[in-house]
Amino acid sequence: MEVLVIDNKEILLANLDKIHTTEMGIDRIKKNLNLTVDDVVLWCKERICSADCQFTRKGKNWYVQAGNCIVTINAYSYTIITAHKSNV
Repeated sequence: MEVLVIDNKEILLANLDKIHTTEMGIDRIKKNLNLTVDDVVLWCKERICSADCQFTRKGKNWYVQAGNCIVTINAYSYTIITAHKSNV
C-alpha cells in the first residue's frame, strides 16, 4: 500500500482561496508591517506563494516566513491571525 505524503505547503496552497482575515486582523497586520496596501489578504497570499517562503506547522497554526515577515494562519479556519517582521 502506497502512502501519499502531503507537506504543509501543499495543503496550504491547495486551500489558498479559503485564506481570509478579520477587520481587526487587517488593522493588526498593517500596523505590524507598516503596510499601506488596500488588500492585506492578497498581499499575504502573494507572500505565501513566493518561491522563497518557508512553512512550519505548530499545533493549530501555520507560520509562513517569506522575506522579512512571518504570517500566522490558523490551520483549521484559514484565518490570518497576524503577521510581523522577522528578527532575521
